Amino acid sequence: MRHCSVQVRGLLTRDELDRYNALMEVGSYLESQTRYDLAYTVQQEVDLLIQPAIERLKDKGRARDKATQEYLDAKKLSTEAEVEEE
Repeated sequence: MRHCSVQVRGLLTRDELDRYNALMEVGSYLESQTRYDLAYTVQQEVDLLIQPAIERLKDKGRARDKATQEYLDAKKLSTEAEVEEE
């Protein structure tokens, strides 16, 4: 079974995290029993479960990028104002 990243896991709600952990446990058991056909189905469920957290992570990245751009724009304006004063 493939785990999702720590960043994605950190953005799962409590219910999603509980379900994620349960599915991973079931998938690991199935793999230990060499039932890879069923483990594949469980992995697909995990992939669907983590999609909202992935979107939340993307939203956080977009917000960070926007804040960075606003900071750089403000810094550029203040630098230009200082140059014009001289």
